[in-house]
Amino acid sequence: MSRSTAFPSPSDQQPYTHEMVVVHRVFRREAALAPRLVRAVPDGDTARAARIAAHLDDYVRGLHHHHSLEDELVWPLLHARGAGGELVDRMERQHQGIDRTLAIVAEWLPAWQREANHIAREELALALLEHHRVLLDHLDDEERLVLPLVAEHLTVAEWELVGRRGLEQLPKNKVMLALGAILEEATPQERTYFLGKAPFAGRLLWKIVGRRQYTASCRALRGVLHEEAGR
Repeated sequence: MSRSTAFPSPSDQQPYTHEMVVVHRVFRREAALAPRLVRAVPDGDTARAARIAAHLDDYVRGLHHHHSLEDELVWPLLHARGAGGELVDRMERQHQGIDRTLAIVAEWLPAWQREANHIAREELALALLEHHRVLLDHLDDEERLVLPLVAEHLTVAEWELVGRRGLEQLPKNKVMLALGAILEEATPQERTYFLGKAPFAGRLLWKIVGRRQYTASCRALRGVLHEEAGR
């Protein structure tokens, strides 16, 4: 997917909210891929279903964590500073709506993983499609309407705390995969920015190990989709 070469420059005076736009691309992409990955699993292929289910579990945990940080560290500050009002209330309601779609996903995921039958597969795919629709509505609103409020009303330190908490709670064995997911659709400037935030050891680890790890993970998950597209 091509990206605009326009890249808003970070500032010491305002929160750099473009970080959130780049992170949102991960959730947009994975939510769109999820129903396709489920539908590509043949009936009875429980091993493949287990691999996809593990990936979906990681996605759901990541999204829950992302939203919990906003619920705890962003929305209360905007409310306290009289910014957003009904708009911030809408964000909170949208989080609840997303949680409801994920509850339906959670109802069907174990049955599909256990048996990989066509009924559970289709119900799970439909639940994921609805989740994708609701998620996109929320992300669009947040990026267009709320991130400008964040830039205006939060301090740089308050915003950086959100990112730092997110990284602190990320399992160590998932760090390279998370970095790869962010870099996958980043522009060259965005890649430079995100890699620049990592310590030297982290950048070196990405170059030596992480890039190959992420590529192999994507190939294992999405390879069947590429095969179908080439037929």
